[in-house]
Amino acid sequence: MRTSAVILSGPRDLGLEALGLVAPAAGDLVVEVSHSGISTGTEKLFWSGTMPPFPGMGYPLVPGYESFGEVVEAAPESGFRVGEHVFVPGANCFAGNVRGLFGGASRHLVTPAARVARMDRSMGAEGALLALAATARHALAGFNTALPDLIVGHGTLGRLLARLTLAAGAPAPTVWEINPARREGAEGYAVIDPAEDTRRDYRAIYDASGAKGLLDQLVMRLAKGGEVVLAGFYTEPVSFAFPPAFMKEARIRIASEWTADDLVATRALIESGALSLSGLITHTRPAADATEAYAQAFEDASCLKMILDWSGHA
Repeated sequence: MRTSAVILSGPRDLGLEALGLVAPAAGDLVVEVSHSGISTGTEKLFWSGTMPPFPGMGYPLVPGYESFGEVVEAAPESGFRVGEHVFVPGANCFAGNVRGLFGGASRHLVTPAARVARMDRSMGAEGALLALAATARHALAGFNTALPDLIVGHGTLGRLLARLTLAAGAPAPTVWEINPARREGAEGYAVIDPAEDTRRDYRAIYDASGAKGLLDQLVMRLAKGGEVVLAGFYTEPVSFAFPPAFMKEARIRIASEWTADDLVATRALIESGALSLSGLITHTRPAADATEAYAQAFEDASCLKMILDWSGHA
């Protein structure tokens, strides 16, 4: 079996190629992908060549871990049926020397059924956003900590953090955004320029920007005993001045990627209507335009979320 897939052969060396797929094993599904998302976090680092050393990294690789599509083959013991729609968080299913560290940007994927999540067909392109929403949920849940009253960054992750905070019944957070164009699109919360904010008693600050050099500034905005949550991905060492953090008795936490439980809980929030994914996808391009789509996703500040449409590819 062969398929079309995005290949990242090196920094800024990306295109669409035909690849072989491994044969499905017992319990595997074959999924025909309709839409895949482009991550402006880890994928951007691989694309730009700035990713710090990471287990399993290297080129060539198939990027992407945000795929939505239809089950076209299902082993009897998989618990799935042909025709069901699923979210696939990447796959390691390509023949040859292509790395499957992510592996989701492909027309077809072979994946263990245990890795996917059922979703309604009507989700369409928004179905590819489940992992990002689950990452936001993971940052908020399960740590016996306060929900954010300040979120830094109004990109896709920042918006999801704000929406999940409201869905939990908490007061509306404040969101900082330095780019005026990105201050639009708020739903039930305020987005402001940080220079306009004089508050210095935030209980929980969630940084979704991944920007360097912010930690000292954020610590100064905390109430005593408050917490800063680093929810972005940071390519440079993260440091802070000890005396201000000492005076605040600040706590600093790192939020990593979603877990299987986060996927389940986030899907339930979406299905119940408590969490909307609308308005997060700003750009969609055919998979044939992958080279241009990846560059735009990473270099165009107006692009919150780029989705590849795989219709018409084998």
